[in-house]
Amino acid sequence: MTPQSPFTVLAAVAAGREGALRALLDEMNLAHKAGTADPANAVLPFGRFNKLHYARFALLDDSTLADFDLFGLPRPQVPPLYLVFLGVCDGPADAQLAEFAHFAGRGLARIFSHCEGFNTATDLLTWMKSHNLRVDTNYVNRIGRTVRQVWEESALQKALSARVPRGTAHAAPTDPQAVRQALLDFVKDEQSAGRLPLTEPEPTPPGWDLRNAIHLIVVPLMLLPLVLVLPVALVILRQQEKTDPEHCPRPEPAAVLGMQQLEDHDLTNSFTALGAVKPGWFRRALVPVILLLIDYAARHVFGKGHLARIQTIHFARWVFLDDRQRVLFASDYDGSHESYMDDFVNKAAWGLNLVFSNGFGWPRTDWLVCGGARHEQRFKHYQRRHQLPTQVWYRAYPGLTLGDLERNRRIRAGVDTERMNDAQALAWLRLL
Repeated sequence: MTPQSPFTVLAAVAAGREGALRALLDEMNLAHKAGTADPANAVLPFGRFNKLHYARFALLDDSTLADFDLFGLPRPQVPPLYLVFLGVCDGPADAQLAEFAHFAGRGLARIFSHCEGFNTATDLLTWMKSHNLRVDTNYVNRIGRTVRQVWEESALQKALSARVPRGTAHAAPTDPQAVRQALLDFVKDEQSAGRLPLTEPEPTPPGWDLRNAIHLIVVPLMLLPLVLVLPVALVILRQQEKTDPEHCPRPEPAAVLGMQQLEDHDLTNSFTALGAVKPGWFRRALVPVILLLIDYAARHVFGKGHLARIQTIHFARWVFLDDRQRVLFASDYDGSHESYMDDFVNKAAWGLNLVFSNGFGWPRTDWLVCGGARHEQRFKHYQRRHQLPTQVWYRAYPGLTLGDLERNRRIRAGVDTERMNDAQALAWLRLL
């Protein structure tokens, strides 16, 4: 099993370089799909990297910091503009960064030359590693599913679907075992000819299972002492909830239109958002604990096809910026933006509140998890105002939803299963 790893390379954009950087990032996109990377672009040919699931470049320009002025509060002191390069890969993130530097170093150097602290004498790989931020919460839809697996299982599904007798999906064949055996013989022949590879999973990296087990045990032990301060924390929380500023105005139509022009070019979309943590020591102490809990759940409870009740998120992460004054959230999800937000409201509003109610201006909550995102329109206004455009977005398997990936996984599992009864064989054929 090959675990997946995130990388989040962040740097401040140098003064006066924003325009040239935007123009360079635009060069990386397909002409007819705004914000969608050309896999073979000359700057960073994403398609060359066969362990890369998703990647993006985004300019983090946070206009919502002006909200602090409305309430007479000092703004967080942060750089005016960041560039973030983030993605998800199979195996260690450092290995992926090294591969980027080796095969696309010239293009990446062109991009990062617009950032503070990077010049022609800078060692690219060292610089990227030093700017690669720790991801505080990382979610993977199905831990261990590699890019190669996705590609091979998709090819298997297409090959078998083209050969399965039509009507099998709706009417039981006379002999499902015979139909299945004919398909399995076809797969064996195609594999022998090298036309349909089905690679066996690689061994789990040494120590990964042990580290995972230690994490499973140690994190609860670390958090156990916090039970002693829980009553005091709840009192402080409730006092602040009654007085925290709420600011959820309707977003500017032009800004919403700009976002919509970047969306729905494929069955999957990207989401990038940035927001300031509510001022004061309490929230800055609370948010790391909450993100640790969510990361724990993502690692040990979810990661098998769902996040709570939501089954449309491929990958997601929360990352602290600026000494925990702000939080970056990024995700890759199936469906439209509106359906994505509806999923959260209807299935995991409490989870949204758990994290984002610590964000400045969030709709008012009660006891951290109630209210908040349940105020649907206020929540939708808030998230649109904090959403940022993704200038360049790459995905390794366009046109495939998580539903497709799960179906293809089950098809592959059926090929690897030696024996099935008639009912099982028929169920497998109906996947095709």
